[in-house]
Amino acid sequence: MPPHSKFEPHQLLAQSNALGWFQEMDERGKKAFYAAWAGWGVDAYDFVTFSFIVVTLINLWGIGREEAGLLGTVTLLFSSLGGWIAGILADRYGRTKLLQGTIIWFSICTVGIGFAQDFTQFFILRALQGLGFGGEWAVGAVLVAESVAPKNRGKTVGIMQSGWAIGWGMAAILYSLVYLVLPEDLAWRCMFWLGAIPSLLVLYIRRNVVEPEVFVQTKAAKEQAQLRTSALTIFSAPLLRTTLLATLFCTGMQGGYYATSIWLPMFLKTERHLSVLSTGEYLLVVILGSFLGYVCGAYLADYWGRRRNFVVFSTLSAASTILYTTLPLSNTQILLLGFPLGFTISGIFAGVGAYLSELFPSEHRANGQSFSYSFGRGIGALFPGLVGLLGDKLSLSSSIAIFGAAAYGAVLVAVILLHENKGQPFE
Repeated sequence: MPPHSKFEPHQLLAQSNALGWFQEMDERGKKAFYAAWAGWGVDAYDFVTFSFIVVTLINLWGIGREEAGLLGTVTLLFSSLGGWIAGILADRYGRTKLLQGTIIWFSICTVGIGFAQDFTQFFILRALQGLGFGGEWAVGAVLVAESVAPKNRGKTVGIMQSGWAIGWGMAAILYSLVYLVLPEDLAWRCMFWLGAIPSLLVLYIRRNVVEPEVFVQTKAAKEQAQLRTSALTIFSAPLLRTTLLATLFCTGMQGGYYATSIWLPMFLKTERHLSVLSTGEYLLVVILGSFLGYVCGAYLADYWGRRRNFVVFSTLSAASTILYTTLPLSNTQILLLGFPLGFTISGIFAGVGAYLSELFPSEHRANGQSFSYSFGRGIGALFPGLVGLLGDKLSLSSSIAIFGAAAYGAVLVAVILLHENKGQPFE
């Protein structure tokens, strides 16, 4: 360093280029990133809260594992419909409007769940919650992908998705605290009522986030040419193969994740016999691994390329799921293995937003991406219910391992047949 020069911390970051992707974004891109990152965290909190309180519902309402699995599945099934609708509307009316609408919708439904008096009411509200839950990711991922340079698309969209780990972590922390100070029959309701607070994110989006330039230009060109496109174009000859393979890819990825994450708290409590507080501690290790998995996967998506990244992560995800749930491990070993479990089953998601956005043309990007991800989520949504159904005949650990292995095998097949579009510019 030259004599008398003033050193600033940001200079070290700039030299290492670790945050180069962020520094190269303009203000429009950064605001879009903030909004989508926070929105994904809100999504996570509202969704995973159910996985923490499902044991309470079983105890209070006397429902079985099969019914509990249906409550986990119905949100995912309806999110597949909500996600596709949001993608179609986002291509027509804009990314930011739909992002606001989806956040408001699922926040209201989350609070409503806290007032449910029986299984039927809970089931209906979980279904309605799914409509907004499905739309937020589809719209947010496209918004960010279109707001950054192609060379940084994998890192930016991947790290945006790390917001899920933050929301998951907040749910785990609040779960431990709320259940310590409130009786069980009130604590589970309070967990859902707290879901109203993050809806204030909509105010930030309204004031700060604007449409990506590529969307504005595409929309203007379509209007000038008086061109109307059909939502079913993604099933036409040029795009059909891509749509089907992308859907298989998303089905496996999400089926494996949901089969593991939704049943993990019950697995730790009923088969590993951990207390509520201890379960929270174990889950925080998984969540830490999840956050670092998102970050690592995001960088590797740009460094390795999309396909190689998914091959590695899907293989590791299958291995970690099977080992975590089936080996006769001690509590300490379970704790340590929880880190690679969270790292792999979440890290595999880091590259998906960028990859899907590169597979479809601009005029059908939100539609194609949201259908593939959302329909894949809908099929993957069957996995928690099937795990619960099989769990009544086999152990819960064996059920999770079987469906996890099948899911990540589907990811491998799809990745082998899809093509690589790393760094492709958007026209």
